[in-house]
Amino acid sequence: MKHFFLMLIMVSSAILSAQPNSNPDIKNGSIRGRVLDANLNAPLPYVNIIVKDASDKVITGGITNSDGTFSIKKIPEGTIKVEITFIGYKTIIKQETIGRGSYNINMGDIRLEEDDTALDEVTVVAETSTIQQKIDRRVIKVGKDLTTSGPTASDIMNNIPTVNVDPQTGDIALRGNQNVQVMVDGKLSNIPAAQLLRQIPSTSIKQIELITNPSAKYNPDGMSGIINIVLHKNINVGFNGNLNFGLGYQLEPKFNSSIDMNYRNNKLNFYGSYGNNIAENQNFIELEQVEADLTQDIDLLDERNTHLFKFGVDYYINDKNTFSVFTNQNIFDGGSFGQTSLMFQDPSDDFLQVIDNNNENHSQQYNVNYKLDFGKEGHNIELEADFNFFDNDVVTLNRFTGADVRPNFDEFTDTERDRTTINLDYVNPLSEKAKLEAGLQARLFTTDLSYNSDARVQDEFGNFIPTSTTFDYERNIYSAYVSYSKQLEKWSYQLGLRAETVNVNTFAVDTDLTDDSTTEFPFENDYTQVYPSAFVTYNPSEKNSYQFSFSRRVDRPGVGQVNPIPEFNTPLISQFGNQELEPQFTNSIEANYTRNLEKGSITAGVFYRLIEDEINQGVFVDRSALGSGRVILRIDNFDNTSAYGIEISSNYKLTKWWSFNASFDMYGRTQRGFAESLDPTIVNPTESDIEINNTEVDNLILNFRVFNNFKVTKKLSLSAFAMYRGKDTGLNFEVDPFYFVNLGLRYSFLEDNRATFSLNFNNVFDTQEINILSERPFRQEAEFIPEFKTIFASLAYRFGGGKYRAKSRKRRDNDEKSGGGFL
Repeated sequence: MKHFFLMLIMVSSAILSAQPNSNPDIKNGSIRGRVLDANLNAPLPYVNIIVKDASDKVITGGITNSDGTFSIKKIPEGTIKVEITFIGYKTIIKQETIGRGSYNINMGDIRLEEDDTALDEVTVVAETSTIQQKIDRRVIKVGKDLTTSGPTASDIMNNIPTVNVDPQTGDIALRGNQNVQVMVDGKLSNIPAAQLLRQIPSTSIKQIELITNPSAKYNPDGMSGIINIVLHKNINVGFNGNLNFGLGYQLEPKFNSSIDMNYRNNKLNFYGSYGNNIAENQNFIELEQVEADLTQDIDLLDERNTHLFKFGVDYYINDKNTFSVFTNQNIFDGGSFGQTSLMFQDPSDDFLQVIDNNNENHSQQYNVNYKLDFGKEGHNIELEADFNFFDNDVVTLNRFTGADVRPNFDEFTDTERDRTTINLDYVNPLSEKAKLEAGLQARLFTTDLSYNSDARVQDEFGNFIPTSTTFDYERNIYSAYVSYSKQLEKWSYQLGLRAETVNVNTFAVDTDLTDDSTTEFPFENDYTQVYPSAFVTYNPSEKNSYQFSFSRRVDRPGVGQVNPIPEFNTPLISQFGNQELEPQFTNSIEANYTRNLEKGSITAGVFYRLIEDEINQGVFVDRSALGSGRVILRIDNFDNTSAYGIEISSNYKLTKWWSFNASFDMYGRTQRGFAESLDPTIVNPTESDIEINNTEVDNLILNFRVFNNFKVTKKLSLSAFAMYRGKDTGLNFEVDPFYFVNLGLRYSFLEDNRATFSLNFNNVFDTQEINILSERPFRQEAEFIPEFKTIFASLAYRFGGGKYRAKSRKRRDNDEKSGGGFL
């Protein structure tokens, strides 16, 4: 790994040494200035500044900072051409002379005007997706090619480098790790991430940001970092909007639609949206315990009906004051219906469990934001309050038939979850090249759960008894951060520190409903931690860029991980939380190299993590049913461990009609845990027969994916996506490698290509299979067969005629948040 990265540095250095240098006897000069949007009079970051000599030969160059300023030095004497270019804007070329009396030229404010011919791609969506490596994140601009991959955010995530979505649970992983924070427009949601991704229409996504080493300005939650989904916000003057319909099918239908509208006039901007996702998914799982000759078949129909509403107003009081408010309302009605069959060596022992689950939840978000701009450009203070409420009711009916079966029982789970977040952020550009940021934050989180079951638990005599469990969880986090950044000639750096104090209180009560006897489980955990971060970039030329970063992060146990109420129950497996689970901490370093090519770019990087008090899963034999083959899964803390990885990604336009995004990543991780085991051949086993096995597993995962986009005509495009995922070895399981190919078609029509029809065929060759082998606590083989081979068709239409973009208020976290779209 060291040799690989060293080789990249040596190659880049050789390229740099070949760049033309000025005669040492000639005095060098410099240019500086600021680039603004001509309509908005707002700074434009990341604009390309190219310096050429009189013969149009490139001498040097650079890009503008976040405040639109640039400064380029070591320019030889003579006449030069300065080319200012940015996608969606008209290119400006200015001629200057470096010489006596004008060695240091201030070009002042340069105002770029929008290019009407490219306006559609800038304000709506580009044809093809692109990947950009910035100082603290990788940005994937989602183009029309990716939106043909499926109707929801979950469908397109596997096309993104370093991101994987579990096809069974919908859980998302970044760099092979599921300890990741998923945000929408820079904000967390109370909705579980898997459910959230299935509710966001893919056509609403503007870009996806992979923030693997977040700065101190961000919350430090999530071992592998943050995935921030930025949604479209139409800020054109006048009335504008988008309308989308989608239909998918393999065994069951899947439908989604959405509409978003925006009206901007003078000082007010109104926006609203509605979206739905109505889907049924058939899943089949076969689980076999080899030694016991026991087979469990699960046939499950999953139903999801989601409705999302959003409405917001931006009020531009004057040039210095902006007030905004919006609300999100998410209504989910779903569940699952299926059956679990247990088949033994003796058919007379077979029995059947029928599961009827109904899940209803409602999430509400209310956000208020006020921003005050001071006299100096970029000098501001911003106050934001975000209130999020989540109510969830789950009813599960369990019915059994067969020989020697347990009584039928019903489960009722009610969840109420509240999150309040208050941010105060201050930004002060100390100079053209230095900036100070500071802020305060309070995050107040409470969850109240109640669980009732009429026959879930067995007593010591084997009798099933009705139980009731309540679980109250409260976590308050108070934090402060400071960050300082400075731009040097070819170097830039950012240093940050975040301090947090955390108060956790949990209280669980188990009640035996036969005699109303109770057992209480209180737990408290208060701690204070500091989280430093550091970023260094080196840009020796326009084509080469190096980044190095360090951060300390935390993975706090989620409610599901500490909740003693069972997460799920089947005849052979149950999963419970661990109320005394401690947080795990991660120290992460990474380095990246980016080479900008004439028709694309390539980025290579390495990272290393040291993980303290690792959170992982333990496997326990069910003491209440010894000899049944039943196990209990529970999360626990283990010793320190480590992880590392190598990533290479590229986007390139081979010809006028063929472009692609490709990536390769390799992740290694050492995991430690334990699993109890019991010899299934023992007759009438006791607890003394249970063995505890401490395990350590070194896991190495390889992923390769490539997305091809073929432009047949101006209106017709085709796409082909292929992915290979290598073997995944966990503490208690091993997932076989798999690969698949998806094909897509996209056709634009009507005036100005306002309408787009897309057709996508997933898993064309029917090769995507999930096969799992487990050796602990028993040898088990599992096969998971969901609806992989789906056909999806969609129709999108945009309306409205606004051609000039209105001024949008800046958001927290480097203006990366957007107020419109869904959620």
